[in-house]
Amino acid sequence: MSGLPYLDGETLRELVPPALAVRVLQDALLGGLDPEETPRRPVVEVPAGQLLLMPATWGAHAGIKIAGVAPANPSRGLPRIQGTYLLMDGETLTPLAAMDGIALTTLRTPAVSALAVRHLAGPGAATMAVFGTGPQAWGHVESFRAVRPVERVIVIARDPVKAEAFAARCEAEGLRADTEAGPEAAELIACCTSARVPLFAGRLARDDATVVAIGSHEPDAREIDDDLVARATVFVEARGAALAEAGDLIVPLRSGTITTGHLAGNLRELVTGAVHPGPGPRVFKSVGMAWEDLVVAVAAYEAWT
Repeated sequence: MSGLPYLDGETLRELVPPALAVRVLQDALLGGLDPEETPRRPVVEVPAGQLLLMPATWGAHAGIKIAGVAPANPSRGLPRIQGTYLLMDGETLTPLAAMDGIALTTLRTPAVSALAVRHLAGPGAATMAVFGTGPQAWGHVESFRAVRPVERVIVIARDPVKAEAFAARCEAEGLRADTEAGPEAAELIACCTSARVPLFAGRLARDDATVVAIGSHEPDAREIDDDLVARATVFVEARGAALAEAGDLIVPLRSGTITTGHLAGNLRELVTGAVHPGPGPRVFKSVGMAWEDLVVAVAAYEAWT
């Protein structure tokens, strides 16, 4: 491990811009990667929050992310989620590089969402609403722009000061920003929060809207409500992961609002064309999976070498 290269957040962003991250994820799925085969991540409860262990293997590489989720960190001026990624040779498990695990997460999660949007949203979708103002919210703006002609961003946040600052950042990038409109005005809706209850009334989502919910991986936490889930065509990264971790789906399943048959397909089925979206809103629920980290980490390492 002596002299193991370390790729920090700035380096990762330079090596793998959003469009490339979307492309390598799609290529992996088209190349045979099956998200359903990714090992389930152990989640260990600790006094400060949770420890997550996320291993995966694909092709010539293996990797593992160790992440900590500390809900009290924002009040300390620290990120809520922190961690490190270790990339290894797939045959020998020799370590190849370490990476900023949170920067990797901030890069791959919006790219996964954007990949779903590429296959779910209308080609002219130009207005997006984003719930949240953190790194994931900004990552979704950047990644959605890589796959759709986004011109206007509706910023929805509890803190008006942060909302205005986020809007100013959007405008500095040549976008029109709005802090007054709601999700009903958007063709694309990105939910990027740590909310534990739905962020908006699902009836507000337009029939042509594509909604991405990425904020939680806990069976009791949710960002979207039963009404939206029930009327939408729903896609997930992997059925197994979603049925174990996605409160946005588990809660309406428990109540009988939907059944497991309501899940239209996983991301691989969507990307390969095995399953097609139906009428009404489209929902993509993501919990974050280890295969996504690995695919993007490999792209970064190959670009670096």
